Amino acid sequence: MSEASTPSDSPPAWVADAVFYQIFPERFARSRQLRKPGNLEEWDSPPTRHGYKGGDLVGVVERLDWLTELGINSIYFNPIFRSASNHRYHTHDYYQVDPLLGGNEAFRTLLDACHERGIRVILDGVFNHASRGFFQFNDILENGYGSPWVDWFTITGSPLNPYHQELPPNYQAWWGNPALPKFNTDHPDVREYLMGVAEHWTRQGIDGWRLDVPSEITTPGFWEEFRSRVRAINPQAYLVGEIWADATDWIARGDRFDAAMNYIFTGKTLAFVAGHRIDAGLAEGVDYPVKPAIDAGQYGDAIEWLLSRYPEQTTRSNLNLLGSHDTARSLTMAGGDVDSVVLAALLMFTFPGAPCVYYGDEIGMTGGKDPESRGAFPWDRPESWNTRILEAYRRLSALRHAHPALRHGSYRRLSSQTGSSLYMFLRETPEERLLIAVNANEEAASASIREPYPGRQFETLWGTGGIKTDGHWMSMALPPRCGVVWRVEH
Repeated sequence: MSEASTPSDSPPAWVADAVFYQIFPERFARSRQLRKPGNLEEWDSPPTRHGYKGGDLVGVVERLDWLTELGINSIYFNPIFRSASNHRYHTHDYYQVDPLLGGNEAFRTLLDACHERGIRVILDGVFNHASRGFFQFNDILENGYGSPWVDWFTITGSPLNPYHQELPPNYQAWWGNPALPKFNTDHPDVREYLMGVAEHWTRQGIDGWRLDVPSEITTPGFWEEFRSRVRAINPQAYLVGEIWADATDWIARGDRFDAAMNYIFTGKTLAFVAGHRIDAGLAEGVDYPVKPAIDAGQYGDAIEWLLSRYPEQTTRSNLNLLGSHDTARSLTMAGGDVDSVVLAALLMFTFPGAPCVYYGDEIGMTGGKDPESRGAFPWDRPESWNTRILEAYRRLSALRHAHPALRHGSYRRLSSQTGSSLYMFLRETPEERLLIAVNANEEAASASIREPYPGRQFETLWGTGGIKTDGHWMSMALPPRCGVVWRVEH
């Protein structure tokens, strides 16, 4: 192995500069260039758990201008491999892109088009479980204990029971779902097969993997080997795990993942900016608590705790999000309150790590829990778009790209007292200092703190708020439900 291809323990340097866009391929865009089968749902009809609307990868290529204008330079795709489900977490063939998405040829076109624009692509790796249609499992359905693949899964009885919902499956399955037989990753052939899949698509030129439910693969050394083999092909491949809680054991040592999906940030941020507006029904049972409402002091404490959990380079690589295919839409979670979404976006785009926009959130798409949060992007109905949210996302993305302090600077809490609604922090590098303030209250808020840089001037870069200095004190005043970014002039 050459020096240049030696796997690195450090997260890829490019991730700190990334702005991600998460695409659910079935529902983002549908190209007229591809021939479609019949029995597709109307594009604008409510999303269903089993129906197809016919989104595809060529449609994504046709919308790359939209992503570029939004400031996107990285895409995370939900699964794209052949599957008998619209979400494609039920994999049939890990080496074939689903024909409804355009197949391998469409993916090659997409990958080349993205790379020509400087857009990186990471794929969803679903390696804990396959599907009833996966060839090796299907062979067991036909041949029982006579199948050469019987040890690829943990079988407890024959014949298998893959469809009768009133009976439990007589094989290990993800959360007992008979549609998702769990791989026996302790078996060397299974392990080698899955490693080969990861290596194949990495050689095809993808820029990393988002790993689905990785904690459910308990085979010792599995993820360490996965990292080593992927990084041997692409030392800058990004590996991010779907870890909803504290991910210290997964990302701090540098031997498994570079980062985690930062749902802790999601929950605390929505609890602060949306507060009592959070839809109680949608908040119930979620793995990233968004209730009860918290004030600026509690939010500041939560953020300091979160920042203390991981090494700085890992924090800068976490995938920060306000929602995903597994959650209600952020606008719906916030009870339809636009101010909450704009303030949450401000906090996300100014936080260390890579912001990730769930497709359609930038225009205020709504929807509750799965499948409601997986609706089709309303390209033909721009009158339904929330232009205030769209403008905020575009400007905040541009702000992040324009200011290195937001991508590489330190993060320092300035003021966030218990009972207060005003949260303030600094992002700074030796060359640049930015001051961010958020007032989550329905009333105007003000605060005075000791001036960290006496005698300096402040330039407003985004939002609305007043600031002045008097000797060694700095006073700020923000209108209700408002945020602001100032640059501290040298």
